[in-house]
Amino acid sequence: MTQSSKITLPTSKARASAGRRRNRRSVEARLAEVRRRLLEISDIGSAGAVLGWDQATYMPSGGAPARARQGATLGRLAHEKRVDPALGALLDGLAAHAEGLPYDSDDASLIRVARRDFENAIKVPADHVARAAAAASASYHAWTRARPANDFAAMQPFLERTLDLSREYSGFFAPYRHIADPLIDDADEGMTTESVRALFAALRVKLVPIVRAITDQPAADDSCLRGSFAEAAQLDFGLAAARRFGYDLDRGRLDKTHHPFCTKFSVGDVRITTRVRENDIGDALFSTLHEAGHALYEQGVSPALEGTPLASGTSAGVHESQSRLWENVVGRSRTFWEHAYPPLQAAFPVQLGTVPLEAFYRAINKVARSLIRTDADEVTYNLHVMMRFDLELELLEGRLAVKDLPEAWRTRMQSDLGVTPPDDRDGCLQDVHWYSGSVGGGFQGYAIGNILAAQFFDAAVAAHPQIAREIANGEFATLHGWLQQNLYRHGRKFRPDELVQRATGSAMTVGPYLAYLQAKYGELYRLA
Repeated sequence: MTQSSKITLPTSKARASAGRRRNRRSVEARLAEVRRRLLEISDIGSAGAVLGWDQATYMPSGGAPARARQGATLGRLAHEKRVDPALGALLDGLAAHAEGLPYDSDDASLIRVARRDFENAIKVPADHVARAAAAASASYHAWTRARPANDFAAMQPFLERTLDLSREYSGFFAPYRHIADPLIDDADEGMTTESVRALFAALRVKLVPIVRAITDQPAADDSCLRGSFAEAAQLDFGLAAARRFGYDLDRGRLDKTHHPFCTKFSVGDVRITTRVRENDIGDALFSTLHEAGHALYEQGVSPALEGTPLASGTSAGVHESQSRLWENVVGRSRTFWEHAYPPLQAAFPVQLGTVPLEAFYRAINKVARSLIRTDADEVTYNLHVMMRFDLELELLEGRLAVKDLPEAWRTRMQSDLGVTPPDDRDGCLQDVHWYSGSVGGGFQGYAIGNILAAQFFDAAVAAHPQIAREIANGEFATLHGWLQQNLYRHGRKFRPDELVQRATGSAMTVGPYLAYLQAKYGELYRLA
Protein backbone atom coordinates (compact mmCIF):
# COMPACT_ATOMS: atom_id res chain seq x y z
CA MET A 1 0.00 0.00 0.00
CA THR A 2 1.36 3.35 -1.02
CA GLN A 3 1.45 6.31 1.32
CA SER A 4 -1.20 8.09 -0.73
CA SER A 5 -3.70 5.21 -0.43
CA LYS A 6 -3.30 4.72 3.29
CA ILE A 7 -6.64 4.94 5.19
CA THR A 8 -6.68 7.22 8.24
CA LEU A 9 -9.20 6.17 10.88
CA PRO A 10 -10.83 8.90 13.00
CA THR A 11 -9.47 9.30 16.48
CA SER A 12 -11.65 8.60 19.50
CA LYS A 13 -11.81 12.34 20.14
CA ALA A 14 -13.05 12.94 16.59
CA ARG A 15 -15.62 10.16 16.90
CA ALA A 16 -16.88 11.63 20.17
CA SER A 17 -17.14 15.07 18.59
CA ALA A 18 -19.09 13.68 15.65
CA GLY A 19 -21.38 11.84 18.05
CA ARG A 20 -22.09 15.02 19.98
CA ARG A 21 -22.95 16.82 16.73
CA ARG A 22 -25.31 14.02 15.70
CA ASN A 23 -26.91 14.03 19.13
CA ARG A 24 -27.26 17.83 19.06
CA ARG A 25 -28.91 17.60 15.65
CA SER A 26 -31.18 14.87 17.00
CA VAL A 27 -32.13 16.97 20.02
CA GLU A 28 -32.79 20.00 17.86
CA ALA A 29 -34.91 17.94 15.49
CA ARG A 30 -36.95 16.48 18.36
CA LEU A 31 -37.41 19.92 19.93
CA ALA A 32 -38.56 21.30 16.58
CA GLU A 33 -41.07 18.47 16.25
CA VAL A 34 -42.35 19.07 19.79
CA ARG A 35 -42.78 22.76 19.02
CA ARG A 36 -44.61 21.96 15.78
CA ARG A 37 -47.05 19.69 17.59
CA LEU A 38 -47.58 22.16 20.43
CA LEU A 39 -48.20 24.96 17.94
CA GLU A 40 -51.00 22.94 16.34
CA ILE A 41 -52.59 22.42 19.76
CA SER A 42 -52.22 26.13 20.51
CA ASP A 43 -53.81 27.09 17.21
CA ILE A 44 -56.81 24.86 17.83
CA GLY A 45 -57.18 26.30 21.32
CA SER A 46 -56.98 29.83 19.93
CA ALA A 47 -59.66 29.03 17.36
CA GLY A 48 -61.86 27.83 20.20
CA ALA A 49 -61.12 31.05 22.09
CA VAL A 50 -62.23 33.10 19.08
CA LEU A 51 -65.53 31.21 19.04
CA GLY A 52 -65.93 31.75 22.78
CA TRP A 53 -65.22 35.48 22.47
CA ASP A 54 -67.73 35.75 19.63
CA GLN A 55 -70.39 33.89 21.62
CA ALA A 56 -69.93 36.30 24.54
CA THR A 57 -69.97 39.45 22.40
CA TYR A 58 -71.61 39.42 18.95
CA MET A 59 -73.04 35.97 18.16
CA PRO A 60 -76.81 35.93 17.50
CA SER A 61 -78.74 33.72 19.90
CA GLY A 62 -79.63 31.35 17.07
CA GLY A 63 -75.99 30.31 16.79
CA ALA A 64 -75.87 28.70 20.23
CA PRO A 65 -76.59 25.06 19.30
CA ALA A 66 -74.00 25.01 16.52
CA ARG A 67 -71.50 26.88 18.69
CA ALA A 68 -71.75 24.19 21.37
CA ARG A 69 -71.04 21.54 18.73
CA GLN A 70 -68.16 23.53 17.24
CA GLY A 71 -66.57 24.05 20.64
CA ALA A 72 -66.87 20.36 21.41
CA THR A 73 -65.24 19.44 18.09
CA LEU A 74 -62.29 21.76 18.61
CA GLY A 75 -61.90 20.62 22.21
CA ARG A 76 -61.81 16.98 21.11
CA LEU A 77 -59.30 17.65 18.32
CA ALA A 78 -56.98 19.58 20.60
CA HIS A 79 -57.20 16.87 23.25
CA GLU A 80 -56.43 14.10 20.76
CA LYS A 81 -53.27 15.93 19.73
CA ARG A 82 -52.45 16.72 23.37
CA VAL A 83 -52.47 13.01 24.31
CA ASP A 84 -50.79 11.65 21.16
CA PRO A 85 -48.31 8.96 22.35
CA ALA A 86 -45.78 10.28 19.83
CA LEU A 87 -45.72 13.61 21.70
CA GLY A 88 -45.21 11.81 24.99
CA ALA A 89 -42.33 9.77 23.53
CA LEU A 90 -40.67 12.93 22.22
CA LEU A 91 -40.93 14.62 25.61
CA ASP A 92 -39.62 11.55 27.41
CA GLY A 93 -36.69 11.42 25.02
CA LEU A 94 -35.86 15.04 25.77
CA ALA A 95 -36.00 14.71 29.56
CA ALA A 96 -32.28 13.99 29.93
CA HIS A 97 -31.46 16.95 27.69
CA ALA A 98 -33.65 19.24 29.84
CA GLU A 99 -31.86 18.12 33.01
CA GLY A 100 -28.57 19.30 31.56
CA LEU A 101 -29.89 22.80 30.85
CA PRO A 102 -30.29 25.72 33.25
CA TYR A 103 -33.63 25.33 35.04
CA ASP A 104 -34.87 28.72 33.84
CA SER A 105 -33.93 28.28 30.18
CA ASP A 106 -36.76 28.36 27.65
CA ASP A 107 -36.09 24.81 26.41
CA ALA A 108 -35.84 23.24 29.86
CA SER A 109 -39.02 25.04 30.94
CA LEU A 110 -40.87 24.00 27.81
CA ILE A 111 -39.98 20.33 28.21
CA ARG A 112 -40.79 20.38 31.93
CA VAL A 113 -44.19 22.11 31.57
CA ALA A 114 -45.21 20.23 28.42
CA ARG A 115 -44.47 16.90 30.13
CA ARG A 116 -46.61 17.87 33.11
CA ASP A 117 -49.43 18.91 30.80
CA PHE A 118 -49.13 15.68 28.82
CA GLU A 119 -49.17 13.51 31.94
CA ASN A 120 -52.31 15.27 33.14
CA ALA A 121 -54.02 15.21 29.75
CA ILE A 122 -53.62 11.46 29.18
CA LYS A 123 -55.70 10.85 32.31
CA VAL A 124 -58.74 12.52 30.74
CA PRO A 125 -60.66 10.72 27.95
CA ALA A 126 -61.34 12.70 24.77
CA ASP A 127 -65.02 11.92 25.12
CA HIS A 128 -65.13 13.78 28.45
CA VAL A 129 -63.41 16.82 26.94
CA ALA A 130 -65.95 17.02 24.11
CA ARG A 131 -68.93 16.54 26.43
CA ALA A 132 -67.64 19.15 28.87
CA ALA A 133 -67.02 21.70 26.11
CA ALA A 134 -70.48 21.21 24.64
CA ALA A 135 -72.11 21.41 28.07
CA ALA A 136 -70.23 24.59 28.97
CA SER A 137 -71.26 26.33 25.76
CA ALA A 138 -74.92 25.36 26.10
CA SER A 139 -74.96 26.30 29.78
CA TYR A 140 -73.43 29.72 29.15
CA HIS A 141 -76.02 30.50 26.50
CA ALA A 142 -78.83 29.44 28.85
CA TRP A 143 -77.37 31.57 31.66
CA THR A 144 -77.40 34.73 29.54
CA ARG A 145 -81.20 34.33 29.35
CA ALA A 146 -81.89 32.85 32.78
CA ARG A 147 -80.09 35.45 34.89
CA PRO A 148 -82.02 38.50 33.60
CA ALA A 149 -85.22 36.46 33.96
CA ASN A 150 -84.35 35.41 37.53
CA ASP A 151 -84.97 31.81 36.44
CA PHE A 152 -82.82 29.44 38.49
CA ALA A 153 -85.14 26.54 37.64
CA ALA A 154 -84.04 26.86 34.00
CA MET A 155 -80.41 26.58 35.05
CA GLN A 156 -80.78 23.73 37.52
CA PRO A 157 -80.37 20.90 34.97
CA PHE A 158 -77.39 22.65 33.38
CA LEU A 159 -75.70 23.11 36.74
CA GLU A 160 -76.40 19.51 37.71
CA ARG A 161 -74.78 18.41 34.48
CA THR A 162 -71.76 20.66 35.09
CA LEU A 163 -71.42 19.32 38.62
CA ASP A 164 -71.51 15.72 37.36
CA LEU A 165 -68.83 16.52 34.78
CA SER A 166 -66.67 18.24 37.42
CA ARG A 167 -66.85 15.21 39.69
CA GLU A 168 -66.10 12.95 36.75
CA TYR A 169 -63.05 15.05 35.88
CA SER A 170 -61.65 14.86 39.41
CA GLY A 171 -62.16 11.11 39.34
CA PHE A 172 -59.61 10.79 36.54
CA PHE A 173 -56.96 12.04 39.00
CA ALA A 174 -57.84 9.77 41.92
CA PRO A 175 -56.58 9.09 44.49
CA TYR A 176 -56.74 12.54 46.02
CA ARG A 177 -57.26 13.89 49.51
CA HIS A 178 -60.29 15.95 48.46
CA ILE A 179 -62.42 15.80 45.33
CA ALA A 180 -61.74 19.50 44.64
CA ASP A 181 -57.95 19.10 44.69
CA PRO A 182 -57.48 18.28 40.97
CA LEU A 183 -59.67 21.25 40.00
CA ILE A 184 -57.80 23.62 42.32
CA ASP A 185 -54.40 22.37 41.14
CA ASP A 186 -55.41 22.96 37.51
CA ALA A 187 -56.00 26.64 38.23
CA ASP A 188 -53.41 27.27 40.96
CA GLU A 189 -50.69 24.64 40.72
CA GLY A 190 -49.51 23.44 44.11
CA MET A 191 -52.61 24.58 46.02
CA THR A 192 -55.02 22.10 47.60
CA THR A 193 -58.33 22.27 49.42
CA GLU A 194 -56.43 22.07 52.70
CA SER A 195 -53.99 24.86 51.85
CA VAL A 196 -56.75 27.15 50.56
CA ARG A 197 -58.81 26.58 53.68
CA ALA A 198 -55.80 27.45 55.85
CA LEU A 199 -55.14 30.60 53.80
CA PHE A 200 -58.76 31.67 54.04
CA ALA A 201 -58.88 31.02 57.79
CA ALA A 202 -55.86 33.30 58.32
CA LEU A 203 -57.44 35.96 56.13
CA ARG A 204 -60.92 35.77 57.64
CA VAL A 205 -59.74 36.25 61.23
CA LYS A 206 -58.18 39.60 60.25
CA LEU A 207 -60.81 40.74 57.74
CA VAL A 208 -63.97 40.28 59.77
CA PRO A 209 -63.03 42.82 62.48
CA ILE A 210 -62.07 45.38 59.80
CA VAL A 211 -65.39 44.85 57.99
CA ARG A 212 -67.30 45.20 61.25
CA ALA A 213 -65.43 48.34 62.33
CA ILE A 214 -66.13 50.04 59.01
CA THR A 215 -69.71 48.93 58.42
CA ASP A 216 -70.72 49.97 61.95
CA GLN A 217 -70.02 53.54 60.80
CA PRO A 218 -72.35 55.64 58.61
CA ALA A 219 -71.97 54.59 54.97
CA ALA A 220 -69.83 56.72 52.69
CA ASP A 221 -71.73 58.85 50.20
CA ASP A 222 -71.25 57.43 46.72
CA SER A 223 -74.15 59.24 45.07
CA CYS A 224 -71.71 61.06 42.76
CA LEU A 225 -71.18 57.75 40.93
CA ARG A 226 -74.90 57.54 40.12
CA GLY A 227 -76.49 59.62 37.43
CA SER A 228 -76.55 59.68 33.66
CA PHE A 229 -73.17 58.87 32.13
CA ALA A 230 -73.08 58.40 28.36
CA GLU A 231 -71.87 54.97 27.31
CA ALA A 232 -69.44 56.14 24.65
CA ALA A 233 -67.72 58.57 27.01
CA GLN A 234 -67.39 55.89 29.68
CA LEU A 235 -65.81 53.46 27.22
CA ASP A 236 -63.46 56.12 25.88
CA PHE A 237 -62.22 57.13 29.33
CA GLY A 238 -61.72 53.54 30.54
CA LEU A 239 -59.84 52.56 27.41
CA ALA A 240 -57.67 55.67 27.59
CA ALA A 241 -56.70 54.77 31.17
CA ALA A 242 -55.92 51.19 30.12
CA ARG A 243 -53.69 52.51 27.34
CA ARG A 244 -51.85 54.73 29.83
CA PHE A 245 -51.19 51.63 31.93
CA GLY A 246 -49.60 50.03 28.87
CA TYR A 247 -52.40 48.13 27.09
CA ASP A 248 -51.42 48.01 23.40
CA LEU A 249 -54.37 48.57 21.06
CA ASP A 250 -52.31 47.39 18.11
CA ARG A 251 -52.57 43.99 19.81
CA GLY A 252 -55.96 44.31 21.47
CA ARG A 253 -59.46 45.77 21.48
CA LEU A 254 -62.37 46.48 23.82
CA ASP A 255 -65.93 45.15 23.41
CA LYS A 256 -69.06 44.77 25.54
CA THR A 257 -70.35 41.55 27.11
CA HIS A 258 -72.56 40.20 29.90
CA HIS A 259 -69.71 39.25 32.24
CA PRO A 260 -66.39 41.00 31.49
CA PHE A 261 -63.36 38.88 30.61
CA CYS A 262 -59.99 38.94 28.86
CA THR A 263 -59.11 36.45 26.15
CA LYS A 264 -55.98 35.73 24.16
CA PHE A 265 -55.66 34.39 20.62
CA SER A 266 -51.92 35.09 20.37
CA VAL A 267 -49.33 37.42 21.86
CA GLY A 268 -50.41 39.82 19.11
CA ASP A 269 -54.14 39.58 19.83
CA VAL A 270 -55.25 39.97 23.46
CA ARG A 271 -58.81 41.29 23.82
CA ILE A 272 -60.75 42.71 26.75
CA THR A 273 -64.45 43.18 27.35
CA THR A 274 -66.50 45.26 29.73
CA ARG A 275 -70.11 46.05 30.56
CA VAL A 276 -71.69 49.48 30.83
CA ARG A 277 -74.42 50.89 33.01
CA GLU A 278 -75.28 54.45 32.10
CA ASN A 279 -76.50 55.11 35.65
CA ASP A 280 -73.27 53.93 37.31
CA ILE A 281 -69.90 55.18 36.12
CA GLY A 282 -67.94 52.74 38.29
CA ASP A 283 -69.06 49.54 36.60
CA ALA A 284 -67.50 49.99 33.16
CA LEU A 285 -64.52 51.97 34.48
CA PHE A 286 -63.25 49.43 36.98
CA SER A 287 -64.25 46.42 34.87
CA THR A 288 -62.15 47.84 32.05
CA LEU A 289 -59.15 48.48 34.30
CA HIS A 290 -59.53 44.99 35.79
CA GLU A 291 -59.52 43.24 32.43
CA ALA A 292 -56.70 45.47 31.20
CA GLY A 293 -54.58 44.11 34.05
CA HIS A 294 -55.13 40.58 32.74
CA ALA A 295 -54.32 41.77 29.23
CA LEU A 296 -51.08 43.49 30.27
CA TYR A 297 -49.91 40.14 31.64
CA GLU A 298 -50.73 38.28 28.42
CA GLN A 299 -49.34 40.97 26.13
CA GLY A 300 -46.16 40.92 28.19
CA VAL A 301 -45.35 37.23 27.66
CA SER A 302 -42.09 36.82 25.75
CA PRO A 303 -42.74 36.38 22.01
CA ALA A 304 -40.20 33.53 22.09
CA LEU A 305 -42.79 31.47 23.99
CA GLU A 306 -45.53 31.97 21.37
CA GLY A 307 -47.39 28.83 20.36
CA THR A 308 -46.24 26.79 23.38
CA PRO A 309 -47.83 25.97 26.74
CA LEU A 310 -45.50 28.58 28.27
CA ALA A 311 -47.22 31.47 26.48
CA SER A 312 -49.76 32.36 29.18
CA GLY A 313 -49.98 33.41 32.80
CA THR A 314 -48.71 30.88 35.31
CA SER A 315 -51.86 30.48 37.42
CA ALA A 316 -55.31 31.90 38.12
CA GLY A 317 -54.12 33.55 41.33
CA VAL A 318 -51.07 35.23 39.79
CA HIS A 319 -53.20 36.31 36.84
CA GLU A 320 -55.81 37.78 39.15
CA SER A 321 -53.08 39.62 41.04
CA GLN A 322 -52.52 41.72 37.94
CA SER A 323 -56.17 42.59 37.40
CA ARG A 324 -56.53 43.51 41.08
CA LEU A 325 -53.24 45.42 41.15
CA TRP A 326 -54.18 47.66 38.23
CA GLU A 327 -57.87 47.95 39.14
CA ASN A 328 -57.49 48.52 42.89
CA VAL A 329 -53.96 49.14 44.14
CA VAL A 330 -53.43 51.62 41.30
CA GLY A 331 -56.89 52.40 39.93
CA ARG A 332 -58.58 53.12 43.26
CA SER A 333 -55.63 54.95 44.79
CA ARG A 334 -55.66 58.64 45.64
CA THR A 335 -52.38 59.10 43.76
CA PHE A 336 -53.88 57.77 40.51
CA TRP A 337 -56.83 60.13 40.67
CA GLU A 338 -54.67 63.16 41.40
CA HIS A 339 -53.86 62.99 37.71
CA ALA A 340 -56.89 61.17 36.30
CA TYR A 341 -59.74 63.02 38.01
CA PRO A 342 -59.53 66.34 36.09
CA PRO A 343 -59.88 64.52 32.72
CA LEU A 344 -62.83 62.54 34.13
CA GLN A 345 -64.48 65.76 35.28
CA ALA A 346 -63.89 67.20 31.81
CA ALA A 347 -65.59 64.17 30.27
CA PHE A 348 -68.58 64.50 32.61
CA PRO A 349 -68.69 68.16 33.66
CA VAL A 350 -72.36 68.22 34.64
CA GLN A 351 -72.16 65.06 36.77
CA LEU A 352 -68.71 65.53 38.38
CA GLY A 353 -67.64 69.11 37.74
CA THR A 354 -68.47 70.27 41.28
CA VAL A 355 -67.58 67.02 43.08
CA PRO A 356 -64.26 67.37 44.98
CA LEU A 357 -61.54 64.79 44.44
CA GLU A 358 -61.74 63.64 48.05
CA ALA A 359 -65.48 62.99 47.77
CA PHE A 360 -64.96 60.99 44.58
CA TYR A 361 -62.06 59.06 46.16
CA ARG A 362 -64.19 58.10 49.16
CA ALA A 363 -67.06 57.11 46.87
CA ILE A 364 -65.00 54.68 44.77
CA ASN A 365 -63.64 53.13 47.99
CA LYS A 366 -66.96 52.84 49.81
CA VAL A 367 -67.09 49.75 52.04
CA ALA A 368 -70.51 48.15 52.39
CA ARG A 369 -72.13 44.78 52.89
CA SER A 370 -73.21 44.15 49.30
CA LEU A 371 -74.90 41.52 47.16
CA ILE A 372 -72.71 41.41 44.05
CA ARG A 373 -69.14 40.06 44.14
CA THR A 374 -67.92 41.95 41.10
CA ASP A 375 -69.19 45.21 42.62
CA ALA A 376 -67.80 44.48 46.09
CA ASP A 377 -65.22 46.73 47.72
CA GLU A 378 -61.69 45.60 48.56
CA VAL A 379 -62.49 44.89 52.20
CA THR A 380 -65.58 42.69 51.80
CA TYR A 381 -64.64 41.12 48.45
CA ASN A 382 -62.83 38.12 49.89
CA LEU A 383 -65.84 37.22 52.03
CA HIS A 384 -67.77 36.72 48.79
CA VAL A 385 -64.99 34.50 47.46
CA MET A 386 -64.76 32.40 50.62
CA MET A 387 -68.51 31.82 50.60
CA ARG A 388 -68.46 30.59 47.01
CA PHE A 389 -65.46 28.37 47.71
CA ASP A 390 -67.26 26.73 50.63
CA LEU A 391 -70.47 26.24 48.65
CA GLU A 392 -68.72 24.59 45.73
CA LEU A 393 -66.95 22.22 48.13
CA GLU A 394 -70.34 21.26 49.55
CA LEU A 395 -71.70 20.72 46.03
CA LEU A 396 -68.75 18.54 45.03
CA GLU A 397 -68.91 16.54 48.25
CA GLY A 398 -72.63 15.92 47.76
CA ARG A 399 -73.59 17.67 51.00
CA LEU A 400 -75.49 20.32 49.05
CA ALA A 401 -77.91 19.51 46.24
CA VAL A 402 -78.15 21.89 43.30
CA LYS A 403 -81.86 22.43 43.95
CA ASP A 404 -81.01 23.70 47.43
CA LEU A 405 -78.30 26.12 46.27
CA PRO A 406 -80.51 29.27 46.21
CA GLU A 407 -81.49 28.86 49.86
CA ALA A 408 -77.96 27.93 50.92
CA TRP A 409 -76.71 31.03 49.12
CA ARG A 410 -79.19 33.28 50.92
CA THR A 411 -78.30 31.78 54.28
CA ARG A 412 -74.55 32.23 53.78
CA MET A 413 -74.94 35.77 52.44
CA GLN A 414 -76.83 36.73 55.55
CA SER A 415 -74.38 35.09 57.94
CA ASP A 416 -71.19 36.20 56.16
CA LEU A 417 -72.13 39.61 54.76
CA GLY A 418 -75.24 40.62 56.63
CA VAL A 419 -77.41 40.98 53.52
CA THR A 420 -79.91 38.68 51.84
CA PRO A 421 -80.45 38.74 48.07
CA PRO A 422 -84.05 39.48 47.10
CA ASP A 423 -83.86 37.05 44.18
CA ASP A 424 -81.60 34.52 42.46
CA ARG A 425 -80.56 37.01 39.76
CA ASP A 426 -78.49 38.82 42.37
CA GLY A 427 -77.94 35.61 44.30
CA CYS A 428 -76.63 32.31 43.03
CA LEU A 429 -77.07 33.24 39.35
CA GLN A 430 -74.82 36.31 39.50
CA ASP A 431 -71.47 34.64 38.67
CA VAL A 432 -70.97 33.01 35.29
CA HIS A 433 -68.30 30.55 36.49
CA TRP A 434 -70.46 27.59 37.49
CA TYR A 435 -72.56 28.08 34.37
CA SER A 436 -69.78 28.15 31.79
CA GLY A 437 -67.11 25.70 32.87
CA SER A 438 -66.85 23.66 36.03
CA VAL A 439 -67.73 23.63 39.69
CA GLY A 440 -64.53 23.84 41.71
CA GLY A 441 -61.18 25.55 41.33
CA GLY A 442 -62.57 28.78 39.97
CA PHE A 443 -62.83 31.09 42.95
CA GLN A 444 -59.82 30.74 45.24
CA GLY A 445 -57.69 32.51 42.63
CA TYR A 446 -59.55 35.78 43.26
CA ALA A 447 -58.50 35.93 46.90
CA ILE A 448 -54.98 34.76 46.08
CA GLY A 449 -54.89 37.55 43.51
CA ASN A 450 -55.75 40.19 46.12
CA ILE A 451 -53.00 38.92 48.39
CA LEU A 452 -50.36 38.78 45.66
CA ALA A 453 -51.33 42.16 44.18
CA ALA A 454 -50.16 43.90 47.36
CA GLN A 455 -47.07 41.70 47.64
CA PHE A 456 -45.97 42.38 44.05
CA PHE A 457 -46.69 46.10 44.33
CA ASP A 458 -44.64 46.34 47.54
CA ALA A 459 -41.73 44.60 45.82
CA ALA A 460 -41.93 46.95 42.84
CA VAL A 461 -41.96 50.04 45.08
CA ALA A 462 -39.07 48.69 47.14
CA ALA A 463 -37.06 48.43 43.92
CA HIS A 464 -38.30 51.77 42.56
CA PRO A 465 -39.46 54.16 45.31
CA GLN A 466 -40.46 56.78 42.74
CA ILE A 467 -43.42 54.68 41.51
CA ALA A 468 -46.01 56.45 43.70
CA ARG A 469 -44.85 59.87 42.50
CA GLU A 470 -44.96 58.71 38.90
CA ILE A 471 -48.51 57.34 39.29
CA ALA A 472 -49.62 60.76 40.58
CA ASN A 473 -48.24 62.22 37.33
CA GLY A 474 -50.02 59.64 35.16
CA GLU A 475 -46.82 57.74 34.44
CA PHE A 476 -46.80 53.94 34.70
CA ALA A 477 -43.76 52.81 32.70
CA THR A 478 -41.61 52.00 35.75
CA LEU A 479 -44.27 49.89 37.43
CA HIS A 480 -45.24 48.21 34.17
CA GLY A 481 -41.57 47.60 33.39
CA TRP A 482 -40.91 45.95 36.76
CA LEU A 483 -43.91 43.66 36.30
CA GLN A 484 -42.83 42.89 32.73
CA GLN A 485 -39.33 41.96 33.86
CA ASN A 486 -40.29 39.96 36.93
CA LEU A 487 -43.63 38.40 35.97
CA TYR A 488 -45.05 38.88 32.53
CA ARG A 489 -42.21 37.80 30.24
CA HIS A 490 -41.84 34.42 31.97
CA GLY A 491 -45.32 33.17 31.11
CA ARG A 492 -45.64 29.66 32.60
CA LYS A 493 -41.92 28.98 32.84
CA PHE A 494 -42.14 28.87 36.65
CA ARG A 495 -44.66 27.44 39.08
CA PRO A 496 -46.65 30.10 40.95
CA ASP A 497 -44.68 29.63 44.17
CA GLU A 498 -41.37 29.85 42.26
CA LEU A 499 -42.44 33.04 40.47
CA VAL A 500 -43.58 34.73 43.69
CA GLN A 501 -40.31 33.83 45.43
CA ARG A 502 -38.20 35.07 42.50
CA ALA A 503 -40.12 38.34 42.17
CA THR A 504 -40.61 39.29 45.82
CA GLY A 505 -37.95 37.36 47.72
CA SER A 506 -40.47 35.46 49.83
CA ALA A 507 -43.30 32.97 49.60
CA MET A 508 -46.88 34.21 49.32
CA THR A 509 -47.90 35.93 52.54
CA VAL A 510 -51.01 37.84 53.66
CA GLY A 511 -48.88 40.45 55.46
CA PRO A 512 -48.54 43.07 52.68
CA TYR A 513 -52.22 42.77 51.76
CA LEU A 514 -53.47 43.24 55.32
CA ALA A 515 -51.04 46.14 55.82
CA TYR A 516 -52.35 47.71 52.60
CA LEU A 517 -55.97 47.43 53.77
CA GLN A 518 -55.15 48.75 57.24
CA ALA A 519 -53.26 51.76 55.88
CA LYS A 520 -55.75 52.72 53.18
CA TYR A 521 -59.01 52.06 54.96
CA GLY A 522 -57.65 52.97 58.37
CA GLU A 523 -57.15 56.47 57.01
CA LEU A 524 -60.46 56.57 55.15
CA TYR A 525 -62.50 55.33 58.11
CA ARG A 526 -60.31 56.48 61.01
CA LEU A 527 -59.71 52.98 62.34
CA ALA A 528 -57.59 52.62 65.46
